[in-house]
Amino acid sequence: MNTYRDIEAAAERIEGVAHRTPVLTSRTADAISGARLFFKCENFQRMGAFKFRGAYNAISRFTPDQRQAGVLTFSSGNHAQAIALSASLVGIHAAIIMPHDAPELKVQATKGYGGEVIIYDRYQQDREEIGRRLAHERGMTLIPPYDHPDVIAGQGTAAKELFEETGELDVLLVCLGGGGLLAGCAIAASALSPLCKVIGVEPEAGNDGQQSLRSGQIVHIAVPDTIADGAKTTHLGEHNFSVIQRHVDDVVTVSDAQLVATMKFFAERMKIVVEPTGCLAAAAALHGVVPIQGKRVGVIVSGGNVDLAMFARLVGQCVP
Repeated sequence: MNTYRDIEAAAERIEGVAHRTPVLTSRTADAISGARLFFKCENFQRMGAFKFRGAYNAISRFTPDQRQAGVLTFSSGNHAQAIALSASLVGIHAAIIMPHDAPELKVQATKGYGGEVIIYDRYQQDREEIGRRLAHERGMTLIPPYDHPDVIAGQGTAAKELFEETGELDVLLVCLGGGGLLAGCAIAASALSPLCKVIGVEPEAGNDGQQSLRSGQIVHIAVPDTIADGAKTTHLGEHNFSVIQRHVDDVVTVSDAQLVATMKFFAERMKIVVEPTGCLAAAAALHGVVPIQGKRVGVIVSGGNVDLAMFARLVGQCVP
């Protein structure tokens, strides 16, 4: 299992390469929630999401032979871009298996970073099986989007930076898809703010993490129907689940409608663009899903990679 020392080592590897993203506050958000909110804005990270942290940390540890063969992954978008960008920075080839219905913005960005995109049907094919087969055939190193110790350690640096800036917190809300970000942040919280309650936030349609934590075993679900494309995962990773069981207090859910309202809030009140998945944690804070009144609360804003036409369409639904 990962330790906080792994996160410290990851922070050293990504220093000067990853951005130290800002922690923003909003009096309006505080008034709505009744709490003091600190938003760790990973939408300002390189390639627009926290995923760069874990991807670069993992690739930076490659041996010369691994670098020569290249890196392979599967992802709906943000990890794809993170692997492609990280690979380009260290000068190695990256192949990314992406679903046929991945946001076009993320597909084009992945290609723009130099990644080779391989399309599959997420409703008919198993991306993990495809990944294992191609990695074997090509001799490439497979770095999955969340179920990997180096990825977990890299993602945990986001919470490390947050606590270094804010000091100890009462609650930490973290977006939850496959669990890499939540696991890494939970490890950081246990070391830097031991009394802080750590809560993962999923879309209502994809609550496999909530079911898993409460049942004590990894629960598999069908591909969820949600606008939070980064959380369309069907199960948690094994590395992540062991950490989540030990360090996470609860997993809650929010609706797509609450995600859209939160996107609108960020745009209108805080002047930032956040993708639906990136709004998960904030939606829980702003819609009273978690009792946080009177508390100091960290909120991980995981990313901002959203197609502008989709953004306008969704946010426009909320305009009177």
